[in-house]
Amino acid sequence: MTILGCIADDFTGASDLAGLLARSGVQVSLRLGIPETPPKNTAPIEVIALKCRTSPVDDAIQDCMAAFHWLKQAGAERFYWKYCSTFDSTNQGNIGPVAEALMAALKTTQTIYCPAFPENGRSIFMGNLFVGEDLLHESPMKDHPLTPMRDSNLMRLLEAQVTTSVGLANRLTVAKGVEALQEQLHALEKEGVAHVIVDAVADQDLNIIAEACRDMPLITGGSALAMPLPDLYKADGILAEDAPQMVIPETDDAAIVLSGSCSAMTRQQVAAFKPDHPSYQLSPQDLINDGVDQAIAWLKSQDMTTTPMIYATAEPKDVQEAQDQFGTAQAGAMVENAMAQLAKTAFDLGYRRFVVAGGETSGAVAQALGITSVTIGPEITPGVPWVYAEKQGQPFQLALKSGNFGQDDFFTDALTP
Repeated sequence: MTILGCIADDFTGASDLAGLLARSGVQVSLRLGIPETPPKNTAPIEVIALKCRTSPVDDAIQDCMAAFHWLKQAGAERFYWKYCSTFDSTNQGNIGPVAEALMAALKTTQTIYCPAFPENGRSIFMGNLFVGEDLLHESPMKDHPLTPMRDSNLMRLLEAQVTTSVGLANRLTVAKGVEALQEQLHALEKEGVAHVIVDAVADQDLNIIAEACRDMPLITGGSALAMPLPDLYKADGILAEDAPQMVIPETDDAAIVLSGSCSAMTRQQVAAFKPDHPSYQLSPQDLINDGVDQAIAWLKSQDMTTTPMIYATAEPKDVQEAQDQFGTAQAGAMVENAMAQLAKTAFDLGYRRFVVAGGETSGAVAQALGITSVTIGPEITPGVPWVYAEKQGQPFQLALKSGNFGQDDFFTDALTP
C-alpha cells in the first residue's frame, strides 16, 4: 500500500523529489503524467510528475486533483505538493491555487510552504528566498524565461495567489525546535492563517520542520523538506521497516546529452562539456527555417562511442530575441518538439543513457519516449537521480536535471562509471 503520495509540477522536480526520498532506501515509483489505469502493486512512496508549472490555473488544478484521487485510491493518506526551490510561479498561480484545492479535498485548514534546499544553496530567512547569498530577485534565477522572479518575499508572492491568510514561522522559531514550531503553527491556525511560510537555512531546520509537520495531511515545498519523511514514518510505525527496496537494472552504455535549459548553471555545464564532445546547437530561428531534419542527420552521423550533445541552451539576450520574434510559447514549443523527435531518433539508433537538462525539455523527452513510470536509482548530484524505464523490451536510463542543479562538470560526472 502507498503511504505517501506526491504530486510535482514538472518532470525534473519530480525526479529530484523521488531521488531524495529514495535516499531512505525505500522503493519509490515515479509516474510521468496521470496514470491511465487504476492503482495496482504500488510502491510505498508514489510520485506523480505533471507538466503544470506554467499551465493555466484551472488546468493545473484539474491535473493535480486527478493525480490526488489516483494516489488516494492507492492508499495514500499523506500528501506532498512539490514545486521548484525557486518558487517559480506567477501572481495567478499555480502553487497557491493547487494547494488550496488539495486542502479542500483533504478538509484540512492549514499547510506549510518551504521550498528551501540548503544543499543546493536555496534558503529562506524572514520569509525571503535566497539563492546562495543573493536574494532571489537579485540572482540569475530572476531571468527564468517563463516565470521570471522579481520578488524574493514568499509571503507577498503567495498572498497574490490564495484566498485566505498567509503567515510566517520564522527562523527564530524553527531554531527553538519541534515543539516551538508546532505551537507557532497552532497559534497561527487559531488566528485563521491557512498558509504558513516556514524559514529554513540549514538541513537541521528541514529536519525540525518535517518532524513538526509529519502528521499534516498536506505538506508543500521543495524536494529537500520531504527527505526526512520516510524515516519519520518508519519511526511512527506507518511505514514498515521491511518496505520494498530500490532495484537497479543494467543498461547499454551509449549516451547522449539533450539540453534545453537556459539557466546560468546549465550554460556553464554546456560550455564545460562542449570542448571534448561533438555538439550541435538548436535555435528557434533554425528550426523555423530548416526544421529538425538537419539535427537528426547530424545525430545519425555521430560515432556512438562518443557522447554527442544537442543543446538549445542560450544566453538571456538570445532567448529574449527569440521570444520577441516568435512569441514565448511558440519559441519554447519549437525547441521541445525538436528535442522530442531527437530523443526518439536517438533511442532508435541505440542510445540507452539520456542526460536531459531543463524541466520542459525533460517532460518533452519523457513523453516522446512513451515513459509512463520509472524506477528511481542512485543520485548523480543532490536532487538528480538516475531513473530507469523500459521501451520495446529494452531497458534504458535517464537523468532529468533541473536547469539550476549540478556543478559545471555535471554532464561528465553523470556519464562517468
